[in-house]
Amino acid sequence: MLTILFVCLSGSAISQDTTRVLIVYYSVDGHTRSMGEAVARGARGVSGTQVKLASISEATQADVLWADGIVVGSPVYNAAVAPEVQKFINSWPFEGDPLHNKVGAAFATGGGISAGEEVVQLNILHSMLIFGMVVVGGAEWSSSFGASAVTGEGPFLSKGGMVDSLFLRKGELLGKRIAELARKLKSNRGK
Repeated sequence: MLTILFVCLSGSAISQDTTRVLIVYYSVDGHTRSMGEAVARGARGVSGTQVKLASISEATQADVLWADGIVVGSPVYNAAVAPEVQKFINSWPFEGDPLHNKVGAAFATGGGISAGEEVVQLNILHSMLIFGMVVVGGAEWSSSFGASAVTGEGPFLSKGGMVDSLFLRKGELLGKRIAELARKLKSNRGK
């Protein structure tokens, strides 16, 4: 009986120490999914982080409530967030401020240079601010609004859903940053 109690209590302590990061994306051609996978790799590299990577169609409101950090990714649709992404964000719970002080970030993919990636990132971040989330950009000045990828122009013209390694690295750094900051905020709430 004592052993069972100890196992239950220690399991509870482990889950308290775990930082949970949700990475949600909408992807038609695989580019945004590839960026989401890069963000997930970066977050998983932070000790004590549990990551859930899901497409918009798989993600639930329970996932949003579960997470300490939420990263949302969208392709550029006419210089705007994909409608599916906005619909998902619009479904988040608002009453009672359940997302208050969760860490949020954004990533985007677009076909061309200056095709709207930063506009999409800012739209996602603006939505997160409405929910009282703490929003962060990327780890470097060159990714101030999160991580983004150009996939259809010049040297970044992708083939078969492959995203240039430069952009994937920015995604990994964003994942690492959100996991680290979510961990710090979560540990400070306990004080």
